[in-house]
Amino acid sequence: MSQDTATSSDARRAGGWLDGVGARVMAYLRRLPLPEPARLETALESLDRLPPDVGAPEATRLAMTDLMARLNTPRPDPDLRPTPPLCRTPMAPESMGLRVWRKAVAKAVGTPPPEEGHPPKSSTAPDTLPEQTWSTVAGRRRMVLAVLIFAPTAFAVLRMASVLPHEGGTALEKVLLVVFAMLFAWISVGFWTAMVGFCTLIRRFDRFAVTRPQASDAPARADVRTAIVFPVYGEDMDRVTAGIEAVYRSLARDAGIDRYDFFILSDTRDPEAWAEEEAAWAGLRDRLDGRDRIFYRRRRVNTKMKSGNIADFCRRFGANYVYMLVMDADSVMSGETIARMVAVMEARREVGILQSVPAIVGRETFLARLQQFASHLYGPMFSAGLSYWLLGDAQFWGHNALIRIKPFMRHCALPRLSGKPPLGGEISSHDFVETALMRRAGWSVWLAYDLPGSYEEAPPNLLAELARDRRWCKGNMQHLRLVFTRGFIPVHRALFLNGVMAYGSALLWFLFLAVSTAEAIIESLTPPTYFPPTRTLFPEWPIWEPWWALSLLATTGVLLFLPKIFAAFLVLVKGRRRLFGGFWRLAISMVIEVFVSSLLAPVRMLFHSKFVSITLLGRETGWGRQVRDDRSTPWSEAVRFHLGGTLLAGLWAGTLFLYNREFFWWVCPIFGPLLLAIPLSVATSLPGLGRWLKSLGLLLIPEEVDTPRELSEMAAFHEQNAKAPRPLSISREHGVALAVVDPTACCRRLGLLSRPSRAGRGDAAARQELVDKAVRFGPGGLTRAEKSALLEDPAALTAAHRAVWLLPEETLRQRWFAAWH
Repeated sequence: MSQDTATSSDARRAGGWLDGVGARVMAYLRRLPLPEPARLETALESLDRLPPDVGAPEATRLAMTDLMARLNTPRPDPDLRPTPPLCRTPMAPESMGLRVWRKAVAKAVGTPPPEEGHPPKSSTAPDTLPEQTWSTVAGRRRMVLAVLIFAPTAFAVLRMASVLPHEGGTALEKVLLVVFAMLFAWISVGFWTAMVGFCTLIRRFDRFAVTRPQASDAPARADVRTAIVFPVYGEDMDRVTAGIEAVYRSLARDAGIDRYDFFILSDTRDPEAWAEEEAAWAGLRDRLDGRDRIFYRRRRVNTKMKSGNIADFCRRFGANYVYMLVMDADSVMSGETIARMVAVMEARREVGILQSVPAIVGRETFLARLQQFASHLYGPMFSAGLSYWLLGDAQFWGHNALIRIKPFMRHCALPRLSGKPPLGGEISSHDFVETALMRRAGWSVWLAYDLPGSYEEAPPNLLAELARDRRWCKGNMQHLRLVFTRGFIPVHRALFLNGVMAYGSALLWFLFLAVSTAEAIIESLTPPTYFPPTRTLFPEWPIWEPWWALSLLATTGVLLFLPKIFAAFLVLVKGRRRLFGGFWRLAISMVIEVFVSSLLAPVRMLFHSKFVSITLLGRETGWGRQVRDDRSTPWSEAVRFHLGGTLLAGLWAGTLFLYNREFFWWVCPIFGPLLLAIPLSVATSLPGLGRWLKSLGLLLIPEEVDTPRELSEMAAFHEQNAKAPRPLSISREHGVALAVVDPTACCRRLGLLSRPSRAGRGDAAARQELVDKAVRFGPGGLTRAEKSALLEDPAALTAAHRAVWLLPEETLRQRWFAAWH
């Protein structure tokens, strides 16, 4: 530096503004990928160019203008590579033709005949001997299941008729018997599934387990590549990237990372959230040095929701991979499990989808801990039972599953259903439909119930659970329209009905209670008739057999609760009691789970009945972001959601108490929880209560006693992400400010705008007006549409970035939430 330069610098420092200008210049340069010596040299050059006789605001403006002009910032990051090269492949939905009898019915009633559709595409599934063997055995097993369901149901209905006052002779009693039969058959399915699962696990051998080596297994190929995709929609990216990092490091450690690529597939609409996604993706990629392995893509139009997001990935990049592991935003899997699933699919080339059984982990609220405990204690038995009945006709649950991409693209694209939502339009519960389409094409679908190392999280509170159930209810009710689709195998038609019953059973239960109440009130108000109109020598005395009613109640209780006892026995036999806290803690935890689940069952019944009703009445359900953190329910929210049900229960119970007090005491276990729904909803959402029970060793799960490395790492990564310093002190909820102010984030955003959207094609005057408004008011003064337009217009984003850095520091902090001191 020359003597004249040093003299001018001293003069500026004496003026009091050199340090402030230098701090701003260095703050900007530290956010650019430059070596430290280059930063210092560039900063000094910018300061040396300043005239000595200007004030601090003008000096700041001149220095920053000169700096951004010389560095040509912001400009698109040339090394970004958010996605691999495109390899476009068509993925068109097949027309779902309907059965001939539906056309005949339509013709008979004078309505337009439904479209028959084109025949399904020819299958490319290999024809193997194991397929024929297991399918024959599966048919026999399902015949046995049908007998086990319908024979006891017929007997129970006869016993129920004998208990009724008129032995099923009135119209109300006939309705009651039909509803009872459907409900009894429904719970029988669960009972026999659990029992056969118990038998499968207790003998520790399953000759049809998909993970068991077979003589016909094909050799593994060396060049097989797998894409691990994480669809996201407004998620907490600190948690999502922590899960991805745990999976990535587990694969690198246990299986080798070379044949795996990771994709974050965004459908997020909120510009604040998607800007945060981009920053989180870039941070994850840099931490793992995964520029050529960790990719990010956000769709501009999120048609068909999650299934459309997956289909978009398949069309663009699917041809580059043999397999696709579909995850949820909260999913975690061990590298060993992923590699094992790939090996199974390689060995069994006729398998189209391999579904793991994710264990529920990671939450602390009382309700979530109840669900975690129940899933770990009862889940393995039910999963083994499902596999026993279904074999290669199993279900795809939408995540934590490995998919063979070619047949999935050829056969599993989803059509749009005719008519308006919710029963028409886009298919919501896509997973069951994709399963049926895959099986229709000849590919098998298996449940790998014996593979550990697959995890997901549960909703933290009852309101979050019910919000999720409302979406699922809509999708499952759509399946009524797909039951008679041409080409589907009978077991998948039954699974569609099973999905309908998952929520329809609540409406049936509600109807059963309503009809029973009406019958009880009518009986109390109607005087008995001892002498019927026909001539008879003796009067007809009303007969009440309480033991028959109690035996029927006991039978229902056995179907519901005996599998829980068998599940606990299985834990004891296999020596796993330590993983649940020991014998006595396991027993106490079971009592707590049964008691609280019994209290919540009527509340869920009422809401599920409402969901089914409004879906059948044509009211649409939105697609919002899911609540995944340990969030307790405020009293105001609990009152708003449960007050209507509480009032209905109070009116219902009061009416019964007045007119038929004996029946009132029978149904008190239903009305009581409904009257207590508000405090129940709040209490079960409390993280403190869940942690207290955990400290006592209650509701423990194996992953809390012997924590897998992937879950430990995920928790540690999540904590690190949450505590990591933010660029320029911009907080997490201000993603738009980050994308505009931070030079690195702005360059990244420009790099992602490889094809500007329509928002960037407006006239110059409108663009300048948007920039001026953004600079003047900050992102808080912009609408959501204006924020999106700013982030999607390269010229507007560049102009806003440069203008913001010329603002005074206090103004910048107040409007753009940024500071560098």
